[in-house]
Amino acid sequence: MSFLLRIVIAIFILFIVEFVFVKKLKNAAKQMWGDRLSTLHKWLPGIYLVFINIFPVLLIIYWAYSYIFTGTERIYIDNVWWDYLVVYPFWVLSLITVQCFVLFLLLDIIKLALRFLIKSKREEVKSVILKTNWVLVIFFLIYVPLRVIYDYNFVSVRVTEVVNSNLPKELDGFRIALIADVQADKYTDGNRLNNYLNKVNEAKPDLILIAGDLITSTPDFISTSAEHLSQLNAPYGVYSCIGDHDNWAYRGDVARSRKELASALDSVSIPLVHNKNIIFNVDSAQIVVTFVTNTYSEQITDSTLDSLSTECPDCDFKIFLTHQPRIHLMEKADLEGYDLYLAGHTHGGQLTLLFPFINLSPTLIETKYVKGDFYLNNLMVVVNRGLGMSIAPVRYNSSPEITIINLSKL
Repeated sequence: MSFLLRIVIAIFILFIVEFVFVKKLKNAAKQMWGDRLSTLHKWLPGIYLVFINIFPVLLIIYWAYSYIFTGTERIYIDNVWWDYLVVYPFWVLSLITVQCFVLFLLLDIIKLALRFLIKSKREEVKSVILKTNWVLVIFFLIYVPLRVIYDYNFVSVRVTEVVNSNLPKELDGFRIALIADVQADKYTDGNRLNNYLNKVNEAKPDLILIAGDLITSTPDFISTSAEHLSQLNAPYGVYSCIGDHDNWAYRGDVARSRKELASALDSVSIPLVHNKNIIFNVDSAQIVVTFVTNTYSEQITDSTLDSLSTECPDCDFKIFLTHQPRIHLMEKADLEGYDLYLAGHTHGGQLTLLFPFINLSPTLIETKYVKGDFYLNNLMVVVNRGLGMSIAPVRYNSSPEITIINLSKL
């Protein structure tokens, strides 16, 4: 299924959610206020549906025009007015709609249960649910845009510790900075990149590892990404594995995409490492980092993985770095005695809905390893939330993150 077809399907599902959301609010308003707001009942839902869907409709027309007349799949329009008057309002309103929709469904389930448990107070329960619906709408009308702004500008520096009783004293206190999904593009511009990368340097890591996705798409931002990443500084260097988007500078030409990105990074002394081990000598101790390319465009073979995993059996600390947090790779890393599995890819959920006991995100469809630290036997898995954004040019309840990993013998 092509990228554009998936987007069209997602837009269709969103339209159904919008329709149900509007119908539910309209019925609730009518029940609470009767015909006193009849004009509002009649026109406001239609105005809302037209306004929120201006973006997907115009975008589909633009895609069709680009494909028919240029033979290319242009996926974005580079215009600041388009962004602020159409794109951002669409995503903020969509988040408000979907966020309210999932909680409305939860309230409906609660209402249904209470109707059987408290039969004598059905109308009172219904009234409370209706009022709660409106409270949620008002709350998220304020919360969602403020949270989107916060997640665009704020960067979390999360410190975690790997405790290993067999760690050589030379590695005790060694600091690794993990970043991911820098994704330089029109939305992650120079100011945003500088804010993020300056915080990496301020943490004073010994080694900086990047879990791929240095650009989002098109070759336009390859030099931008390399130029800004060049400011990173660590005694043992800066290294990156290959991410999904690193293959998509030129859609359909993975080799060219990687070659140009690798060349730009090489010019600023940042290796883009493809299925290779790099050994770092820290005094008399050794750290091996296995860089694994496992993306949508290319999956690593078992034979290559076996060869990499057994290359440095006597190294004191073993790190498995790849873009995606895949369980079969984690199991392999655990089997081969790795100490750390590092990944990104998920953006920490990027669009994460508030919901009781679980943070709902489309990312959960792909993996349960969305963000933070996990353990698989003796293997510690760290998934970084990254900086950039995919498809949606916003984050919601998923602040960008820099992970500082301290190695400790105690």
